[in-house]
Amino acid sequence: MPAPVAPLLLVIAGPAGSGKSTLCDRLVRECPEFSRVVTTTTRTPRAGEINGVHYHFFTAAEFRRKIGAGDFLEWAQVHGDHEDRLYGTLKSSVLDPLAAGRQLVMSIDVQGVESLRRIARTDERLRRLMTTIFIVVDYERLVARMRERAKDDEPEIARRLATAEAEMREAPKFDFQIESRTRDEDFAALLRVVAQARAPRPSG
Repeated sequence: MPAPVAPLLLVIAGPAGSGKSTLCDRLVRECPEFSRVVTTTTRTPRAGEINGVHYHFFTAAEFRRKIGAGDFLEWAQVHGDHEDRLYGTLKSSVLDPLAAGRQLVMSIDVQGVESLRRIARTDERLRRLMTTIFIVVDYERLVARMRERAKDDEPEIARRLATAEAEMREAPKFDFQIESRTRDEDFAALLRVVAQARAPRPSG
């Protein structure tokens, strides 16, 4: 009998248009040992989004009660043009599955990753099981992808590009970086990262 695979928490970040959500979805689809961490938000569900599948959708009051109870591993308030939104990751969505030996993947922003790093400094299990990955996208490719999505107007694209520049500066802090090319190449690179993250780490 093969030895059981140790639980792993893959944390993927990158600018809007980097394909991080697509990578998470494909990993769960093609590697069924992985489950996606469902994060939490106060924003309104978009067409086709299901509560508990795509996000846990909370009211602002519910979200703030969870903050007060210490239920979040990380959370942030995102300032938008129309409304401020709260996003976060519940402890129960990460720590309970890891304790049960499950493989997890999640997509969050660089601010959330930094919050997880702070917790991992004093949480040996999280520090040992977490692997952070940043998806690097060159400027021209990023602009093209944002326009191809046709979800945002030009002022919103400009705002997202400014955010992306700040996020890219955080890339060296991550355990691994994937230089984004095609979807298949990016997924192959992610599988290589998984193999390296599972390899025995030197002690000391």
